[in-house]
Amino acid sequence: MAIAFPAALSRAVRALRLSERIGALPNIASERTRALAPRIRAKKTVVSVCPYCAVGCSTLAVVSDEGKLLDVEGNSASPISAGHLCPKGAASFGLTVNEARWTTVRYRAPRATEWEEKPLDWALDRIARNFRDSRERTFVRANAEGKRLNHTLGIASLGGATFGVEENYLLQKLLKSCGVVSVENQARI
Repeated sequence: MAIAFPAALSRAVRALRLSERIGALPNIASERTRALAPRIRAKKTVVSVCPYCAVGCSTLAVVSDEGKLLDVEGNSASPISAGHLCPKGAASFGLTVNEARWTTVRYRAPRATEWEEKPLDWALDRIARNFRDSRERTFVRANAEGKRLNHTLGIASLGGATFGVEENYLLQKLLKSCGVVSVENQARI
């Protein structure tokens, strides 16, 4: 007998009654709490996903008419987190709206003590050149018995949790097509 997995999962999530509970105690919502609304009214609210870990908590991103991010909060309709975000998720607004965030390429030469600004084209060319040189220097076509390997152990990729599914897919395809073996996309360290 086949089990309808999505329907069974949906029933299990409803049985948890996440909107009524946090932990083992029921939520006691006052009239004031029920009347609360987002801090930023009359703006567009977009349902999104937290960019950090693989849990996939739903967020509400409040944007202006010009598309500028104004606020990020938990989505109470989410069956995963019921509107609650972890400290990293709650700070995701600062991922994009941060005065201290570098927006230019910075480079520190070997044995240098200062960072210097470089053009983006310079940085991309340097990365491509170093990648190609490392791959050519460490690429193994076959082992001693003649078995075809076509890989390099001289390059590794440690991705970040802020990558989305599409970016991780493209990164994985690019690196595997170049023979890179050590690829970790969802790095939670």
